[in-house]
Amino acid sequence: MRDRYLSVDQDAEMLGTTARFPRRLIAERRITFVKVGRHVRIPESTVDAFIQAHTVKPITTRSTHLKAVA
Repeated sequence: MRDRYLSVDQDAEMLGTTARFPRRLIAERRITFVKVGRHVRIPESTVDAFIQAHTVKPITTRSTHLKAVA
């Protein structure tokens, strides 16, 4: 499978942030990136994996403590 490589601005748009956030992720080596000359590109699959890894799942069960209070 061929991956699409995104610019920092495209990555920021996909994440819904400014370009500063993906640049910080790159500087802190928290996300995989590719250097193409002086340009930086982020594989789209890496952005998808980053979003998946940082997605917080909702709590589906109530605590027994809350049931006793109600």
